[in-house]
Amino acid sequence: MQTLEATPRSSATGITWDLKDLYLSSDDPALERDLRSALERAKAFEQKYRGRLRQGIDPKSLYEALAELESIAEQMDKPVIYAQLLHASDTQNPKHGALLQSALERHTQIKQHLLFFDLEWMNLPDETAQKLINAPEVARYRHYLEKARLFRPHKLSEPEEKILELKANTGTRAFQRLFSELVSGLTVQIGRGKTAQKLTLDQALTKLHEPDRTVRKNAAKAITQTLRSNARVLTYIFNTLVLDHKITDELRKFPTPMSSRHLSNEIEPATVDALMTACENAYGIVQDYYRLKRRLLRLRTLYDYDRYAPIFDELPRCEWPEGRRLVLDAYRAFSPTVAQIVQEFFDKNWIDAEIRFGKTGGAFSASTVPSVHPYILLNYTDKLRDVMTLAHELGHGVHQYLSRKVGYLQADTPLTMAETASTFGEILTFRKLLESSSDSKVKLALLCSKIEDSFATIFRQIVLTRFEQRLHEARRAQGELTPERIGELWFEANQQMFGDSVKLTDDYRWWWLYIGHFIYSPFYCYAYAFGELLVFALYQKYLREGEAFVPKYLDLLSAGGSDSPQKLLAPLGINTGDPNFWNTGLEFLRALVREANELAERAPSSAA
Repeated sequence: MQTLEATPRSSATGITWDLKDLYLSSDDPALERDLRSALERAKAFEQKYRGRLRQGIDPKSLYEALAELESIAEQMDKPVIYAQLLHASDTQNPKHGALLQSALERHTQIKQHLLFFDLEWMNLPDETAQKLINAPEVARYRHYLEKARLFRPHKLSEPEEKILELKANTGTRAFQRLFSELVSGLTVQIGRGKTAQKLTLDQALTKLHEPDRTVRKNAAKAITQTLRSNARVLTYIFNTLVLDHKITDELRKFPTPMSSRHLSNEIEPATVDALMTACENAYGIVQDYYRLKRRLLRLRTLYDYDRYAPIFDELPRCEWPEGRRLVLDAYRAFSPTVAQIVQEFFDKNWIDAEIRFGKTGGAFSASTVPSVHPYILLNYTDKLRDVMTLAHELGHGVHQYLSRKVGYLQADTPLTMAETASTFGEILTFRKLLESSSDSKVKLALLCSKIEDSFATIFRQIVLTRFEQRLHEARRAQGELTPERIGELWFEANQQMFGDSVKLTDDYRWWWLYIGHFIYSPFYCYAYAFGELLVFALYQKYLREGEAFVPKYLDLLSAGGSDSPQKLLAPLGINTGDPNFWNTGLEFLRALVREANELAERAPSSAA
C-alpha cells in the first residue's frame, strides 16, 4: 500500500506561508508579551471606564474609549489568530494544539475585563445612545455602536456573560477543535493490495473529479467507509453542538435557531426566506443541467459520484505557476490596483497551497489583524478548479486587505457580504479563461465547471441550510439523533434539489459528517448563495458600466463592515430587500445553462 508520504505531490509543493509577520515562531517572546500587555491594558480599561457610560460620557471620551478597546482587541486576538493558523497548517502537531488552547484560555481571561463595556452600552436608554451615535466625534465607530445595540434584547447580565465565555473553552470551542483534529486526520484507503492508496480525506475527495468512473465510484465507497467508521464520535459532536445552540438560544431568548445568525448578518428573516424560496423554485435549473451532463457523459443514470466528472478527460492539468499567472491576469484586466495587492500575496509568501498530511482541508482566507495582512490556505491539486479556488480566496484576501483602514472593530463584513469579492474574483477568472480559448470543447468544459461551482455556491448552500434547519428542529423535538436519522434529513434535502436528474446512493446518506460549517458557524451557508447571486448582479453592472464601475466596487470593499449591507450596496444600485432581486441572478445562471446546451450541440461528447 502507498503511504501518505508516498502519495504524489502537486506542483504547489513548497508553497507555504510565512507567518513571521505575526510572530517569529511559537516560542517567540512577543506572544507572551502581547498576552500579558493585553491583560494589563484590559484591567486598566475596566478601572477607567466601568460605570462611565451609565454616569454619562461625552462623545470625545467615548471615542477615546473605543479607540483603546479596538487596540486591546487587536493585541489580544493576534496570538489566537497565529495559533489558529499554526494549528490549521498541522493539526496533528501537539505543540500547535497546546498553543491554541493556551491562547484561547488567556484570551478569555482578558475578555472578562472588557465584557462590561458592551453591556453598559446596550443598557443605555435609546435617546441617550442615539445622541452619542450621531455625535461627529465618534463617527468612525458609528456602525459598531449601532450594531451592538441590535443584540440588546439578547444579552445576559455581566456575571452570566462571563460564565458563558469561560465555559466556551471546555464546551463549544473544545468540540470544534475535536472535530477539526478528527476530520483533518482522517485517511481513506482506496483499492486493495499493492495498488491500494492511503489518502487524506481532501485527496480522496479530489478523486470524484477523475474521468474514470470506476475511480470515482471506488473513491466514493472508500470515503463512505471512512466516514461511517468515525460516525459515532462525529455524530456525538453534531448532537452536542446543536444542543448547545438550543441552550444558548433559550438563554438569550432567540425565537428560532437562525435568529442569531440573521441579526449578526444584519438581514431580515423575510429576505432570507425570499432568497431560499427563489432558489428552491429554481431547482429546475439544476435538474436541466444534470440531464445535459448525463447525455454528454453517455450514461443511462447519473449517480452522486458522477456529479463532478469532467466532461472531457483529456483536458490539461494546471500547475501552480500557470494558475498563478491566470489569476493575476484576470485581476489585472479588471484593476491594476487589485492586481498589485494580489501580487503581494504571491511575492511575500502569504499563501499556503501545498498538500500535506495533517493540514486542514478546504480553503480559507484569514483576515488576521489590520496591523498585519491576510493569509490564505488552500490545497492545490493541479486541477483547473483549483485555479478558481485560488481566485476565490484571493478575492477574500483583497477584501480583507482593503478593509483594514476602517479599523479592527468594523473591518469584517457580515457573512452575507463576506463572499462578494471572492465570488467576483472567481467570475473574472472564469471569463478570462473562457475568452482565451477558441476550442469549443474546452469552452464547454470550462462552462460546465463554472455552472457546477455556481450550483455548489448557490443551490447546494440552500440545501445545506434547509438540512441544518431540519437538523436543529429534529434535535429539539426528538432529543439526541442517530446518524441514520440525520442521514435521512440530509438525503431528503438533497433529493429535493436533484429530483430525478441524479440518483443518490445510500452511501450518500453519510456525507454530512465532514462538513465543518455546521460545526463552526451554524447557518453560515445561506450567505454563500446570497453572495453568489449578488455578484451576478454586480458583474452585470460591471459589463454595462465598464471602468466607471471599478472605483465604486473598490469603495464597497474598502468599507468592510462599517455600515449595513443595504447602505453599502445602495451606491451601486442594489436592493437585496426586493424579493424579485434574486431572480435576476438566477436568470444569469439559467443563461449559462442555455449556453452550455448550445455549445454541447457543437462539441463532441465523451464517454465516462
